[in-house]
Amino acid sequence: MAIATTNPATGEVLKTFEPMSDEQIESALSRAAAGLEHLRQTSFAQRAEWLRAAADILDSEADSIARMMTTEMGKTLLSARAEVGKCAVACRFFAEHAEGYLADEPVDADLVGAKRAYARYEPLGAVLAVMPWNFPLWQAMRFAAPALMAGNVGLLKHASNVPQTALFMEDLFRRAGFPDGSFITLLIGSGAVARVLADPRVRAATLTGSEGAGRAVAAIAGRELKKTVLELGGSDPFIVMPSADLPRAAAVATTARCQNNGQSCIAAKRFLVHTDVYDEFAEAFVASMSSLVVGDPMAEGTDVGPLATGSGRDEVDAQVRDAVAHGATVLCGGQVPDGPGWFYPPTVVTDLTPQMQMWSDEVFGPVAGLFQVSSYDEAVAIANDTSFGLGANAWTTDPDEQERFITDLAAGAVFINGMVASHPALPFGGIKNSGYGRELSAHGIREFCNIKTVWVG
Repeated sequence: MAIATTNPATGEVLKTFEPMSDEQIESALSRAAAGLEHLRQTSFAQRAEWLRAAADILDSEADSIARMMTTEMGKTLLSARAEVGKCAVACRFFAEHAEGYLADEPVDADLVGAKRAYARYEPLGAVLAVMPWNFPLWQAMRFAAPALMAGNVGLLKHASNVPQTALFMEDLFRRAGFPDGSFITLLIGSGAVARVLADPRVRAATLTGSEGAGRAVAAIAGRELKKTVLELGGSDPFIVMPSADLPRAAAVATTARCQNNGQSCIAAKRFLVHTDVYDEFAEAFVASMSSLVVGDPMAEGTDVGPLATGSGRDEVDAQVRDAVAHGATVLCGGQVPDGPGWFYPPTVVTDLTPQMQMWSDEVFGPVAGLFQVSSYDEAVAIANDTSFGLGANAWTTDPDEQERFITDLAAGAVFINGMVASHPALPFGGIKNSGYGRELSAHGIREFCNIKTVWVG
């Protein structure tokens, strides 16, 4: 894929960029190595000051940053502004909490025969981040903020269709005051990732993306004996039981499925509704999905903009057509609209069977699979019948059911009576083919630290 900004609402190529040469990559790695030696010697207080300055820049330039993201990948301007704000919150959160998360942890000295003993968290070094386009600022920031606060330096290989956002990230941290080399954007194609990851100056990698990309990066990192954190998508269930608040569940279900134009790893994708409330929920859900306004993502009244790429829309359309060919019923949407841009309407598909791709595969667009289940056990069985395990939603006011769902749903996160979401204070990541390791929270900031044992006799 060319490194270029292409407006998804029109298909127009607005700006292209030349990939970095071998010499430029070498220069970037040298800068990162030098930056690491400077950054790791700074205090938590100094790093926090710089990270708060980055948050201030994000707040003051929120509108222009949001317009850049909307132009590059098609999210609505409203959601783009919210993403900028969320990044500012994350910067301030880790500026405040990083020192506590990484404080020395005392160990019982008598137990280990020492005068003093403790575990210390130290930076690993340069961390390569291979990031996707769907949340172009937030995905990179949820890596960058904790990594920089821990004293690591960041190397960002962003998706090729969001180069301006990628370059903005480097400029943001430079303007905030971080030392040169602390955060560097690499304008490179996927073919250059192996070389960068194999370089001894790079000590770890984090990737959010497809299973294929995750396997490729993990294979290289394994060969080079380097730490990785992988987040590889999900096919999150959204379970509705008879005791649920149905109007609220249907409204949240619409947001959970169509947030970011349906292009979110933690978006609810499979809606499993108990037969006792299926008809009522389905009517409300289809009405809500049908009411969404699809159109220009820059317009304030638009609910759903275009998909980010033409190939992405083709894949979504193919998954819906596969379901229909095998007997599924489309309750709303399901047709590629005429005209420019990569738009796809909010769609609800039911009568799904295991022979269909939509039964368990991730659909990366505003398409919901609606299932009727007869019992708690059937809901859990279908929910877990996927190779993914990122997030799960369950709607019930029965305390016993709530506890059972928390235990039985195979996922990295379970949200009861609410939409799965990421927050700087909560660990984020999955199980099974959704990947391994965690981002955010104390768990995330420690992923790229050397946990050093200290024993003093």
